[in-house]
Amino acid sequence: MFILDTVFYAGVNDRKVDLFEGQYPVPNGISYNSYIIKGEKIAVMDSVDQNFGEEWLKNIGNVLGGKAPDYIVVLHMEPDHSANINAFLEKYPTATVVSSSKAFAMMENFFGKGIAKNRIEVKDGEKLDLGGRSLTFVAAPMVHWPEVMVAYDDKDKILFSADAFGKFGDLNSDEPWDDEARRYYIGIVGKYGAQAQALLKKAAALDIAKICPLHGEVLDKDLAHYISLYNTWSSYAVEKEGVVIAYASVYGNTAKAANLLKEKLEAKGVCVALYDLARADRSLVLAETFRYGKLVLASMTYNGDVFPFMRYFIGDLVEHNYQNRTVAFIENGSWAPMAKKKMTDMLAGCKNLTFAENSVKIVSAVNEQNINEIENLAEELGK
Repeated sequence: MFILDTVFYAGVNDRKVDLFEGQYPVPNGISYNSYIIKGEKIAVMDSVDQNFGEEWLKNIGNVLGGKAPDYIVVLHMEPDHSANINAFLEKYPTATVVSSSKAFAMMENFFGKGIAKNRIEVKDGEKLDLGGRSLTFVAAPMVHWPEVMVAYDDKDKILFSADAFGKFGDLNSDEPWDDEARRYYIGIVGKYGAQAQALLKKAAALDIAKICPLHGEVLDKDLAHYISLYNTWSSYAVEKEGVVIAYASVYGNTAKAANLLKEKLEAKGVCVALYDLARADRSLVLAETFRYGKLVLASMTYNGDVFPFMRYFIGDLVEHNYQNRTVAFIENGSWAPMAKKKMTDMLAGCKNLTFAENSVKIVSAVNEQNINEIENLAEELGK
């Protein structure tokens, strides 16, 4: 794939994978991106997943037409981007590996001590001269592994952004970037907002015309939109006003309350997203919860705790540094309702949460008092 006169795509699409990183559904697959930069010297940017090594090497050969690359630049050592380094070096033994010190340590853990005998270790701010153009390396630790760097091509003003600005879906999928990039970011990078913010501050000093991530399409139009979204996500700000209602229900009574609340909120003009945690894609619910400013957690009491799917979901929230939001509760229990207390205690690890004054306490089935409680909660959340 042609990107610019001297920058080419050499990556692959994966439509066989069903769960990315073993947990994120990817119905439209995912891409593993690799790029080739041609200066007086040739640099290949990153590798691809282990199942696509032969296709990747063929792509490189097609672009180079028999020429040997001088460098392979390794920005990120996660196996979906590094698994074929050894195969590359077997085919191109004179190539030099360019990476960070932490990446080389990881490389040796993956491939053994003999890997990358020809190597250049680069630090934050250092350059690699390709002849007529150079790559400047910018450290991006914990976006989302500790060894990560991004690279800036000063000739064509391209930011090779590693996993930053990536998305789910292969390059042939027709889906909104925002939605799948949000789900990717929140799920994979979301815990590391401070580190992503640090990278954005460094990137702000660069004149960027294109962003080439390791997953998803090359971004070359309306970059301000993508950068603004990344700033919102990584600062844990509210992207859109609205309410997510996430519920766990066994016999339908808690679900009934959740649906009644949805109806009353929508009647007030509030944007509402309702999810059954036993059936919904948790990565989507998580992303939507970070998208909106208010969250309602609705669960029955189950074995003196909350229902397992609610417990898993709250664990996701805590793990991903959920913060700066308003949270409300609907609880149910036939003899000893305690789900609200359990859910509140589980959220203790989250920062800057505001708990709604109103809540709903169901004892087995929704009654007239509960309907009034739901109305009061809708009134509070609808402000």
